[in-house]
Amino acid sequence: MRVLVACEYSGRVREAFRKLGHDAWSCDILPSDDNSEYHIQDDVLKHLDDGWDLMIAHPPCTHLAVSGARHFKEKIADGRQQEALDFVQALLDAPIDKIALENPISVISTKIRKPDQIIQPWQFGHGETKATCLWLKGIPRLTPTDIVDGRENKVWKMPPSPDRWKLRSTTYQGIATAMAEQWGVLL
Repeated sequence: MRVLVACEYSGRVREAFRKLGHDAWSCDILPSDDNSEYHIQDDVLKHLDDGWDLMIAHPPCTHLAVSGARHFKEKIADGRQQEALDFVQALLDAPIDKIALENPISVISTKIRKPDQIIQPWQFGHGETKATCLWLKGIPRLTPTDIVDGRENKVWKMPPSPDRWKLRSTTYQGIATAMAEQWGVLL
């Protein structure tokens, strides 16, 4: 299966699919954290017509997540939120039969459509909370693989640091593995 992991620089989801034998590529304007040859450093919108069977998209949540709602008035006024919503819509409208778009609780739910599923890391082997919405096209909901205790909000409690934004947005390994194992068998 040809898999595009849009807006991913960590390589975590890409590598979960590659490990199972899929032709998986990540694409982001940032370089990949793992310096992989299977990363396209470019605007993903230029690559949506490249014959993908599945796309898993992780658009930036900076101007969308309700955790930053105190800044919405400014982001609406200067157009940043609408630009982010237009990007999300372009990803959802991509000419790819199977799509999963991932984002935290955000204005996507009210401005575009409600998510098909909300998952938590503790459903996939990580004792943490971080509500993650999935907007799905042509693929089933993820089934939890390893429900664990713990349920601490570690992501929200991260101390300030230059790479805090990157650490907060990296997909949990258990979720990446579940995506590859459950959605990688769809063709």
